[in-house]
Amino acid sequence: MNQNQQVIETLYSSFSRKDYRGMAACYHPDATFTDEAFNLKSAKEIAAMWHMLIESGKDMRMEYRDIEADQQIGKAHWEAYYSFSRTGNKVHNIIDATFEFKDGKIIRHRDYFNFWRWAGMALGMPGKLLGWTPLIRNKVQKTARENLDKFIAKHPEYS
Repeated sequence: MNQNQQVIETLYSSFSRKDYRGMAACYHPDATFTDEAFNLKSAKEIAAMWHMLIESGKDMRMEYRDIEADQQIGKAHWEAYYSFSRTGNKVHNIIDATFEFKDGKIIRHRDYFNFWRWAGMALGMPGKLLGWTPLIRNKVQKTARENLDKFIAKHPEYS
């Protein structure tokens, strides 16, 4: 296993243990993270997001596999199982991640998943009916950002 594969392995093994500090250590200070809910521009925001998601995901578990990386880029597949905090609905999210590396750390992390599928599970009927629309996506992104900002305000180490 090369150094960048090991970084991805450490990220996900930390996640599976709900070790948000271990996850945060995998990111370069200038890292960015993007998925269907978040667009984060610093390692501190990324660390805060993982901390928040781990704290709110009381019943969360995850599995990962297919880690590949070379000197510049990498990828992995992971799946999360949890109850969505706002509705209590059970979610099984299937995610493909891509990575770029700098100085032995993750500099860019992008998670891809089917937002409509996720919205149907997490939000119930409104997500099933409207999860494909920008209206629902924009609302989820706005709520995710607001929740992260509130979390950061309560945790000054991320300011």
